[in-house]
Amino acid sequence: MIVVADSSPLHYLVLIHAADVPPTLYTQVLAPKMVMDELRGAGAPAAVAAWIAHPPSWLEVHPDPPLDPTLARLDPGECAALSLPLLVHADRLLIDDWDGRAEAQSRHLFVIGTLGVLARAHQLQLLDFDVALARLSQTNFYLSKQLIDSIRRWLSLGKNQP
Repeated sequence: MIVVADSSPLHYLVLIHAADVPPTLYTQVLAPKMVMDELRGAGAPAAVAAWIAHPPSWLEVHPDPPLDPTLARLDPGECAALSLPLLVHADRLLIDDWDGRAEAQSRHLFVIGTLGVLARAHQLQLLDFDVALARLSQTNFYLSKQLIDSIRRWLSLGKNQP
């Protein structure tokens, strides 16, 4: 299964010490160059900057796709991350931003966010969802109580895909 990652999920997975999860869930993890540039940005936390300075071998960097003017309202990394799945026939787009997710869904892309990755990793016993969630709550990641409750219900039902 091929996934294209936007910067936010990679950023937060690094911060909560779960950056090793994506290659266990997906056969290929791709990121456009613009996403890599965002992770290297001046405002990146030290842990993220250190991680991206020596990116793991499982993270495949792709040239940025051609600019899509219909995505101008989104940031450059999201634009590139939204365009790349269509070019490489990716199975999923890993993105957290609400506007980016809405746009991806309107383009019929299967979307998963950081919380979905954590829930799937929990199902596969790669990590404990509650521990990961506690770590995530120590960052500036927005956690909706309704979404967390929904994921917990979903996990209790034993569904296979978030």
